[in-house]
Amino acid sequence: MEPFFFEIWGNPSSVHRIGRRARASLDDLRDRCSTFLGAKPSEIVFTAGGTEANNLAVMGTARLLRENGRHLITSTIEHHAVLHCFDYLERKEGFSVTRLPVDSTGRVDPDDLRQAITPETTFASIMATNNETGTVQAVAELGRVCRENGVIFHTDAVQWFGKQKFDSIDQFNADLVSACSHKFHGPRGAGLLYVRSPLQPDPILFGGGHENERRAGTENLAAIAGFTASLQRFVRKPVFDSHHLSPFRRRLLELVNVMEKTNYRGSSTCFCDNTISFTVIGCDGISLMAGLDLVGICASSGSACSAGSLEPSHVMKAMGVPAAEANALVRFSMGRETTTEDIDHVVAQLPTVIDRLTTSR
Repeated sequence: MEPFFFEIWGNPSSVHRIGRRARASLDDLRDRCSTFLGAKPSEIVFTAGGTEANNLAVMGTARLLRENGRHLITSTIEHHAVLHCFDYLERKEGFSVTRLPVDSTGRVDPDDLRQAITPETTFASIMATNNETGTVQAVAELGRVCRENGVIFHTDAVQWFGKQKFDSIDQFNADLVSACSHKFHGPRGAGLLYVRSPLQPDPILFGGGHENERRAGTENLAAIAGFTASLQRFVRKPVFDSHHLSPFRRRLLELVNVMEKTNYRGSSTCFCDNTISFTVIGCDGISLMAGLDLVGICASSGSACSAGSLEPSHVMKAMGVPAAEANALVRFSMGRETTTEDIDHVVAQLPTVIDRLTTSR
């Protein structure tokens, strides 16, 4: 990233030699990303992260296709960067939205998607991997259902890259795919939206013809360079290595299953090895986060993007967890730097923290 702070600092849209040098670098980075993904360079839209990529996919595609139909489909467990877009389109722009249920493990049934499609359905968005539970969806099958019925399909794959096997962008059977740099050790503030040609979602940012008229704003070359390097280094062979992480996850799951006041939340067969989530009976998420932090354990209560919220996790509620318990969700995330000593510390401290918080009430 360093050359783009000090040497190649021009605006890629400028016609002078400094700008042309930046443009050449931007084109090279786009080529590298597209080659890695198995896409065309014109199908890559660089964004400021996963939230913007999801917003562009949902808002831009729904608006583009509104003359063909105003029925949209999503699931009840999407990230708020997706759900809130559907809420807005339904509330403000006259769209109708079907929100598919999930089972107790957090998975969408492809048959539910098939049955929800109507002649008015133009667009569906269902995530590849859930950010709160690590549950992995049958995303290729969901995409196939949409393709067979002429419905444009988007998947939020932010939690997939660097954690699950990746061969090419075609494996999702999706017309639009969101990715985010910092989920696989790239810089924050960088992401992309894959847009399958010839689809052209309406832009949601205005003020210039950047990114082939799809995303106004001067491109952040340093962030894009970091994103590209991380994509090439850490995705084909997932940086969140299952051989390293699965023994840790098994130990934590065993601990959760033997404690009386905890319930594992997620799938036992379709999951990311870096994530384990559970709820606690007789407590709340904020107290749990504080109690764990006091003994040196950093955890989240649901999505990190809404971890300070006092509302119960919408993902837990969708999975049928009672409201009181849905508000006491703990998510442990592990990575390449997680050690056996880290897990030993959690195993030693977690029961004490939970007992102290639940017996004091």
